[in-house]
Amino acid sequence: MKSLTPKQRTELTQNLRLSRKGKPTRRAWIPKPGTEEKRPLGIPTMTDRALQALVKLALESEWEARFEPNSYGFRPGRSCHDAIEAIFLCINRRPKYVLDADISKCFDRINHRTLLKKLNTLPTIRRQIRAWLQAGVMDGKQLFPTTEGTPQGGVISPLLANVALHGMEKRIKELFPSKQSRKDKAFYAPHLIRYADDFVIMHEDLTIVQRCQQEITEWLSNMGLELKPSKTQLTHTLNSHEGKVGFDFLGFTIRQFPVGKYQSGRNNQGIPLGHKTLIKPSQEKLKYHVKKVRSIVHVHKSAPQSVLIGRLNPIITGWADYYSTQVSKQIYELADEHLYQQLKVWAIHRHPNKTHKWIARKYWHQIENLQWVFSTKVGDKTLRLFKHKETPIKRHIKVQGTRSPYDGDWIYWSTRMGKHPEASKRDSMLLKRQKGMCPHCRLFFRDGDLLEADHIIPRS
Repeated sequence: MKSLTPKQRTELTQNLRLSRKGKPTRRAWIPKPGTEEKRPLGIPTMTDRALQALVKLALESEWEARFEPNSYGFRPGRSCHDAIEAIFLCINRRPKYVLDADISKCFDRINHRTLLKKLNTLPTIRRQIRAWLQAGVMDGKQLFPTTEGTPQGGVISPLLANVALHGMEKRIKELFPSKQSRKDKAFYAPHLIRYADDFVIMHEDLTIVQRCQQEITEWLSNMGLELKPSKTQLTHTLNSHEGKVGFDFLGFTIRQFPVGKYQSGRNNQGIPLGHKTLIKPSQEKLKYHVKKVRSIVHVHKSAPQSVLIGRLNPIITGWADYYSTQVSKQIYELADEHLYQQLKVWAIHRHPNKTHKWIARKYWHQIENLQWVFSTKVGDKTLRLFKHKETPIKRHIKVQGTRSPYDGDWIYWSTRMGKHPEASKRDSMLLKRQKGMCPHCRLFFRDGDLLEADHIIPRS
């Protein structure tokens, strides 16, 4: 079944009970972006999905209080941009060696026994989770057993994967604790920043990074996991190491460039750093985006201009918004140039006997102060195509330390996200709009303060 009526949903909620059984998942294969490989999904039944959401609500708040501060994947209130900002803060002052690693088939190879032991939850929940893990998978009409891994596509699977990988950062800090000495130079522990099954380890000393790689490989083997050699590399953020400079992470290219003293930032003592850290959209992601836009234009070569604009605008704005927190203006202009060339070919194909000047006047217009806007009239409204470079660049503020939406500080999370279960919609939106401060005295609100939307006392 793919959908339920409102009456069926009500009946389902009344009949949700934890048991020792789980139905097999349905195998679905989806393509991996940029490769010819396919990713196997295991889609549970609707009853199991509802039950998994229920169990996730019970376990997530407990584990959010335990998870490490530099774990950002599949967690409420955290995103890719928090991980990128954490990397920037780590390497901004000091160039470092970087181990950029990926865990091979993380979801498919997690050891069930080790995971359940680490989960350490109530017997009823433990039995139910074990039933889901060992329920098997239906590929077509054939049933395959599942002796390891958690199904991608399950509601609770991301949380279980985070539980399985919990402890990596702690192990690195136990191996190389930070030391502050007055006589000797201060030693800073390596930084491990993880987003789901992708992580980076950064430090100034190459031997320490290599030692961390060995330790993490051994730690992962206890969970039945291993690093993927093709996606694991050792680089340096500023200098060439094994022919590589910088690295790609979560669609961004992170690299440092040597600059003069007037262009570089300065350390706490005011001394020029001699380098500049730039984080841009990766060339691979730009090529994939351009290819996707080209395919949309090609498919709609006979469609009206309004239909093409309506199909392209969500793709353009979504891609540009994702990269709007870093240095992306130059890449935006390059993407706009590719887009213009594709639209030009689309227009010429529709009017092969017309001059280029006539085609330009028909499809590109001036709107207010903007020139060469791909637009058309639909009734009384003007429908226009957005450009990548129109997206403003706005620096993302990283989530604080070990904070979680379950910690009770609804003022912080309302200011950050504009919503919170313990706050009204009006209060949350006002806190976000005012950036967490009172517009009268310009002081920040704190947990426990009495908040008022206005100070007018009603007479009745």
